This record gives sequence, C-alpha cells and structure tokens, in this order.
Amino acid sequence: MQEGTIARVTDRGFGFIKRPNVEKDLFFHSNELKNAQFDELREGDKVTFEVAEGPKGPNATNVSKV
Repeated sequence: MQEGTIARVTDRGFGFIKRPNVEKDLFFHSNELKNAQFDELREGDKVTFEVAEGPKGPNATNVSKV
C-alpha cells in the first residue's frame, strides 16, 4: 500500500491523490473507496491506496482514509 493525501475531489464522483515525490496527481473513482464515503473526503485527508493501470493510465484502487 502507498500513502498520499487528497489533492481535490469533484462533485462527479472522482478525485485526485497527491503522492510524495511524484509530480502528477493520481486519479481515483468513488467506486474504489474502502471504509470511507466519497462525500466525507476533504482536501488534505490522508489515504492509503494501490496503483493499477487503467485505460487512461495509472489510477488508485482500494483507497482507504487513514
């Protein structure tokens, strides 16, 4: 598992995670949340996640709030 922080969330059910030492934020979809509700996430929240390759590039899976 990797760790990061929520960079931003949208009102359309997805958001982005900032990872340490990585310039580009990582996409995540609300379907990938574990033990958290999408509407409870705020910018700056710490999360753990795994990285998987999706059709448009890498994205976060198994996202959990720390």
